[in-house]
Amino acid sequence: MNQAVLGRRQFSVGLGAVALGSFQVAHAQSEGRIVLGQSAAFTGPAAQLGVQFNQGAKLFFDQLNAQGGVGKRQIEIRTMDDGYEPDRCAENTRKLIADDVFALFGYIGTPTSLAAMPLFTKEKVPFFGPFTGAEALRQPFNRLIFHVRASYYDETALIVRQLTNLGLKKIAVFYQNDAYGKAGLDGVTRALAELKLAPVATATVERNSTDVKAAVDKLVPAMPDAVVQIAAYSGSAAFVRAARKAGFGGTFYNVSFVGTQALADELGKDGAGVVVSQVVPSPYQPSRQITREFLEAIKKGGDKVQPNYSSMEGYLAARVFAEGLRQAQASGKITRESFIAGTEAIGSQVISGFPVSFSATSHAASKFVEVSMLTGDGRVRT
Repeated sequence: MNQAVLGRRQFSVGLGAVALGSFQVAHAQSEGRIVLGQSAAFTGPAAQLGVQFNQGAKLFFDQLNAQGGVGKRQIEIRTMDDGYEPDRCAENTRKLIADDVFALFGYIGTPTSLAAMPLFTKEKVPFFGPFTGAEALRQPFNRLIFHVRASYYDETALIVRQLTNLGLKKIAVFYQNDAYGKAGLDGVTRALAELKLAPVATATVERNSTDVKAAVDKLVPAMPDAVVQIAAYSGSAAFVRAARKAGFGGTFYNVSFVGTQALADELGKDGAGVVVSQVVPSPYQPSRQITREFLEAIKKGGDKVQPNYSSMEGYLAARVFAEGLRQAQASGKITRESFIAGTEAIGSQVISGFPVSFSATSHAASKFVEVSMLTGDGRVRT
């Protein structure tokens, strides 16, 4: 069975599990469990991002719970679907906070996370491992927010460096018309400016839309060497197909938020040569400890989770979250405050082979970035 078909089947299974999990988790904390709240896209054009991240995180937490949890407390994730829409995310966040979740975990996207920020900041609820690299969630420093992944500045700097090292200096940007897209555009523009360059053209697509005609009509005539795409997988896939049909023969680069496997599934054979920057190690290469643990967890869990970059990021975020809980437990009672202090106390160390660094003044754990390429048969090569 090829990866695309497997991904679609597991996407359906995962969606059912997510929906079921929403009803099984009780609303309040107790001495026996720690409930996390996750608002994410579980339906709509960005759904695979939420489903895959959740599957990876739940994989880790389920197996940790089977070993007794942390301090004899089980960790559960309560999920709410926001369809990757900020207003729905804000309403979900209000409900999750009212239900007294211990922390908010694994939110998907920049505009949604920004909509939640004033709410969790006011109520002093930790916000851990969002699936976004936007600078607006990093600066100014917010003591409640913990990032496991590198920033979009880190990703776009690597993309621009790789392109210019190849002699490709005419770079266009296709970006989502919201906070996420603008964060990526800012990163590309910033990286090019350091080389005394600028984008040759820019064009947008609306969030949750595949209407890319205006963007193609604007970018293809500019004849760029490469197009950097800052969009979710459905919009990015639509642009790749339409641009190629319009005669564009250059290369396509995407940042990690695109959802690598989701993009590969959308594009099929048309994905050959499309590049994606990554902020977690390859889920396909067991030479790394975190990948070996991830693949072994999938095997132990009955192969119900597809190994891909998004599920790997969810697994890694859960792994690091648990380390923060352990630090809190070691200091005494697990509370929101002891969790914050405990996660800061992790300091600089290697967790399952993945270097992280937290402190009282920095909650950005990683600057790890590498690139991968779609092969055109539903697979990803690093």
